[in-house]
Parts: sequence; C-alpha cells; structure tokens
Amino acid sequence: MRNTTIIALKEFKSYLASPMAYIVIGIFLVLTGVFFATSPDTLIETSIKGFLGSGSILLLLFASVLTMRLLAEERKMGTLELLLTAPVRDSELILGKFVGSLGILIVMLVLTFYYPILLRLFGDPDMGPITAGYLGLFLLGGASLAVGIFASSLTSNQIVATVVAGGILFALYFMGMLASFLPEALGKFVNFFSLSYYFPDFMRGIIDTRGVIYYLSITALFLFLAIRSLENSRWS
Repeated sequence: MRNTTIIALKEFKSYLASPMAYIVIGIFLVLTGVFFATSPDTLIETSIKGFLGSGSILLLLFASVLTMRLLAEERKMGTLELLLTAPVRDSELILGKFVGSLGILIVMLVLTFYYPILLRLFGDPDMGPITAGYLGLFLLGGASLAVGIFASSLTSNQIVATVVAGGILFALYFMGMLASFLPEALGKFVNFFSLSYYFPDFMRGIIDTRGVIYYLSITALFLFLAIRSLENSRWS
C-alpha cells in the first residue's frame, strides 16, 4: 500500500507539472460548459443532462489521452526496466498509476460542480439525478482510465496507446448500437457489455447495482490485464 501511495502521488504531481493535464481539463470544461448552457434540459428540466450526455463521450476521449504516457513513456525512456527491477510489485505499480490518474479525473469532475451550483442559485433542481449522474461519470471515467492504462502497457508509442485505448473504449461504448441490429435475445446479451447501456439510468437518478458492478468489473478486468502485460514485459 505504501508503494502504491508513493507512485500515485508521484503520478499526480507529474500531471500537475505537465501542460497536457491543464489543456485536457480546459477543453473538457469548455466543451461541457457549452453543452450545459445550450441544452434545453438545463432550462426546461433544471437538470445537468446536457453536461452528462456530452461528458460521458468526452471522458472516453480524454481518458485515453491522460493515460497514454503512464507506461508507454516509461518504456520509451528506458525507465520501465528500472521500475521492474525495483522492490515494487507489478500490481502496486499499476494501481499507483491508476490512482494518480483517478486524482486528475476527480479534479475534472469537481471543477464542473458549478453547473449544479448555478441550477441551485437560479432554480430548484432535483439533486438525486445530479448526484447519481456524477457517480455514473466517476465510474465510467475510472473504467476508461483502466482501459487506457492497459493500452499504455502494450507499447512504447504514446500515439499508438491512445489509438488502441480509444478503439477499445468506443467499441465498448457503441456496442449498444450494434445490438439493435441483432436478434432480440442476442441484442440484450450484447447490451450488457456496453459502456453506454447502464449510464442513462444514472442520468435519470437510478443507481442500479448492476451498473455499479459492471463498471467496477471493467475497471478490475483491464487493470488485471495491464498487470499481466507488465509481467510479460518483465520476462521478455
């Protein structure tokens, strides 16, 4: 746990020292702010559905950008070998980097709190869907970061890592669209594996345990795959 904490703090500080994090956060806030301000749901329903809908898609894109350097850069600079020979477990290294990137995700979401604050100042919003929506974004963002870390563990090229992570994430997210063209029973089965299948429930204020378990399972799966990928690097 101590090693994980040290690595997480190191990664979080490296994000704050890099202009990339500020660029990503700035673009995220500008784009979600535009969707929030222009969405009819903001005025008609006094809700943040406009922000949540766009925010979920943007998280897929920016998660792959935020994680592309976590292991790919270490591999390219030759420092990954040093980490692998240090008294640090592969699981501690992956979890530390994941928690560090999760810290940036939390910062991104906290900076959007002024959306519901504005609604509270000028209206009477239902805080249930807002709270559930933020929980859904956090879970979706965590799963996306885990996918990004796995992609970053596969290559020393950050661009390749971004493309691989983006491909996996968008395939999982838009899997539900494919399900509509399949037979009903098969379509429902495919839907269960789609990142977008459970998120509308969070937007409506429904915290379905199936959705929570799904996002946590995706996160755990890809972190496990990243650990195994790192183990293969140790012996190759």
